Amino acid sequence: MKRFWTNVTIDADRVVRLDDRPVRTPGRTPLALPTTALAEAVAREWRDVGETVDPRAMPLTGLANAAIDRIAADPTPFADGLARYAETDLLCYRADLPPELVARQAAIWDPLLDWARDRYDVHFTLVTGIMHRPQPGATVERLAAAVGALDPFRLAALSPVVTITGSLVLALALLEGAAAADAVWTAAHVDEDFQAEEWGEDYLAIEAREAKRREFDAAVLFLTALG
Repeated sequence: MKRFWTNVTIDADRVVRLDDRPVRTPGRTPLALPTTALAEAVAREWRDVGETVDPRAMPLTGLANAAIDRIAADPTPFADGLARYAETDLLCYRADLPPELVARQAAIWDPLLDWARDRYDVHFTLVTGIMHRPQPGATVERLAAAVGALDPFRLAALSPVVTITGSLVLALALLEGAAAADAVWTAAHVDEDFQAEEWGEDYLAIEAREAKRREFDAAVLFLTALG
């Protein structure tokens, strides 16, 4: 789609408007945002459009579209999909060697699990290696309840954080302000960073990581703008 508008504004219902036309989701629903801060951030993406619209350069708009079109009508299945990450949370799967990696995982991951234990009154089963072991049923249920209580916009933003990090605990810590974005990113990449330090990193891996970081940062901005 070519740019056809001159001015981008926000109306009284926090709908982003292009001149006199409301922006609509792919499902043809007006793009109404729940907070002024998020509406301003989404409007900024539309102001920054060049000659043609590139959805890849508009991640906040994409997350808002997902919240409105995919999640709002029935949030439960979407929330359930995110909650399943509690069963295989990254922070519960530990290396047995080398000692330096074991120590780094413990130093970075243990405080986050301690936070989750205190916050949700849960317990975690730690696993050495990659063989799956189930987490306690109460843990899965309580973390699922925390996710299920979220509104569609927070669910939309939480999704890339969970999938990029592989950790529901990290995503909830970010959401609740228990860990800063950079700390969450570092925790999610302990193993990857260790391997890069030992063996180096090729340009394809660097490009993939940079793309993930952009997606992660957009989700963080979206959550921040929700307040």
